[in-house]
Amino acid sequence: MESYGFAEEGCTTPKHRIPEAFKCPPPPKKKSQGVAKRKPPKNGYFQPPDLDALFTMQPRPEACA
Repeated sequence: MESYGFAEEGCTTPKHRIPEAFKCPPPPKKKSQGVAKRKPPKNGYFQPPDLDALFTMQPRPEACA
């Protein structure tokens, strides 16, 4: 019969303990709203003369029936 060493060592209770769980980190904080309303530029905004041409709708060709 094989001997696994249980008889020599005997049975003991494990001494190692499971460590306590860490506390959860706090929730992230909101970013501060310290930035006030921005002032418009001193020279004004750039307004290209052909800006409206970019956004005009072209007439669609109608299908022949």
